Amino acid sequence: MKIVLLLLLTLSAVFGNGIKWEKDYATALKQSKALNKPMMFIVSNHNCHFCIQFEKNALSSPKVIQKLNMEYVAAIAYVDENPVFPQDLYAGGTPATWFLKSDGEPLFEPLMGAVDTTGFLKALDIVSAEYKKMSTKK
Repeated sequence: MKIVLLLLLTLSAVFGNGIKWEKDYATALKQSKALNKPMMFIVSNHNCHFCIQFEKNALSSPKVIQKLNMEYVAAIAYVDENPVFPQDLYAGGTPATWFLKSDGEPLFEPLMGAVDTTGFLKALDIVSAEYKKMSTKK
């Protein structure tokens, strides 16, 4: 019985509140460095059809939520809120999903648009593997 309760508590911690978003870019970057995790940074817009679609689909998937909460520092900035973040990360369209090293340097070009859940999970796996390779070379 104790094992079942522990499992339920663990699952609710991972899935319960959705993605653990950091809305401040600078704080997320510090967390990325302290935790030695890649940072996923999304440039979004509350009025963007594709941003809304991306959030409702891929970013609401339990598998995506679990992977992001365990392996990434996740941050999001909405351009319609005038957020502070490096302007070279604004790719001219939204949503733009960046995967960054803990020094803020991009690992890859951004994923643009409403990526589907399967494609997004594959991207997360690729980024995780690349980040681990980089971290072991230091």
